[in-house]
Amino acid sequence: MKKNKLYIGAVFVLLSIASCKPSLDEYTPSAGAVDFSNYVAIGNSLTAGYADGGLYLEGQKVAYPNLIAEQLKQVGGGEFKSPFFSEAQANGSGYITLTGLVNGQPVTAQVTDKLAYRSASPKLLTKYTEPINNLGVPGMRMDMAFAEGIGSPAGNMYFERLLPDADVMKTYFTYSTTQKHTFFSFALGNNDALGWATNGGVQDGPTSTLTSTALFTSLLNNYVTALTAGKQKGVLATIPDVTATPYFTTVTRTALLAAVNATNPPQPVKDIYITTKSGPRAATDKDYFVLPFSSTGLLGKPNGAQIPYGLHPLNPVEDKYVLDVNETATVVERINEYNAAIKAAAASKGLAVADVHEFLNNVKGGVRINGLAVSAKYITGNAFSLDGIHLTPIGNALMANIFINAINSTYNTKIPLVDVAQYRGVKLPDTVAPTK
Repeated sequence: MKKNKLYIGAVFVLLSIASCKPSLDEYTPSAGAVDFSNYVAIGNSLTAGYADGGLYLEGQKVAYPNLIAEQLKQVGGGEFKSPFFSEAQANGSGYITLTGLVNGQPVTAQVTDKLAYRSASPKLLTKYTEPINNLGVPGMRMDMAFAEGIGSPAGNMYFERLLPDADVMKTYFTYSTTQKHTFFSFALGNNDALGWATNGGVQDGPTSTLTSTALFTSLLNNYVTALTAGKQKGVLATIPDVTATPYFTTVTRTALLAAVNATNPPQPVKDIYITTKSGPRAATDKDYFVLPFSSTGLLGKPNGAQIPYGLHPLNPVEDKYVLDVNETATVVERINEYNAAIKAAAASKGLAVADVHEFLNNVKGGVRINGLAVSAKYITGNAFSLDGIHLTPIGNALMANIFINAINSTYNTKIPLVDVAQYRGVKLPDTVAPTK
């Protein structure tokens, strides 16, 4: 999205501020009239610290609410507890690591040791039922937050992990609004659009449903009403544009054609054919191939009739691997509607808004912070982890500062910002040089 020069300049100023820790000479930290003594964070995988395709201890520790809570300690914030995995089970659900580059392409491996599963079928994680402040649950959606049974063994294993056996039918809404909080951050609703988008605009079960705006708005207002019933203050986060993430921008039509033509086919390949809801057609640069497609090995593979996959309209790339231009327009419009509802709900209660949507769109093309490149590029962009959706430690530090800036601006508080320079991007193997 194009911005005028003045706006781009403002973004660089914001990023410069986000990258530096203010000195006490600039101002004395102050809570103003806000009680931060019991801060709780409500949300999904981003809130929980999910990264690299999994939830594991290192990612949990640098989840943006934990970074915010550390800064809040300087203005009266209390202890902030998270459901950390133990050191013995530090790799949690498992995750992927970058092991090297082959012909410029990343090679990843799945971490399989020190996992935290107590059951393989169904997959269930080691329980953690002590009181916590970081209530983030990977996979949680706005619609599912109000449904009973999501925390049961047949539901979401990350939520099931947090509930005593007697409470597995408790809804996430009830669980997250009865924590006796004095301040809250709220970042829920991303998966109500993202699940549909990452499945190529194909609805295949409840996690890939595109929630209606009317239902989203109704449930959001119920949430905000409950969270502010005691006049508590808080901050709501907007939902990012899916096209601002490497999951949708890394595997391009141009890259796929180059890979196919590098195999020296009998005739140069000029088109990749995709399935759309109106029939097969040649892909354009406005269609987004999802990141996992690059590792399927399907492109060019012949079917029973010897028609190569994706290279002929009679054997096009399946819809689930492509968010085409019309599907992109649908999900972008829906996210914009969600965000309008979020801003209206915040305004109705005088709450702060952390505009994550605007921020990530601004850094999509790339900026530099303290000499470090930050963008939406896969691996080298530093902000996004190896799954192309969730954040690196640097990304979490930037996210924390979006929230802190919003809180300071709305409530006239003086919460120090996180020093982004203290955190890493994608962890590179020794043979790969970092981007500077």
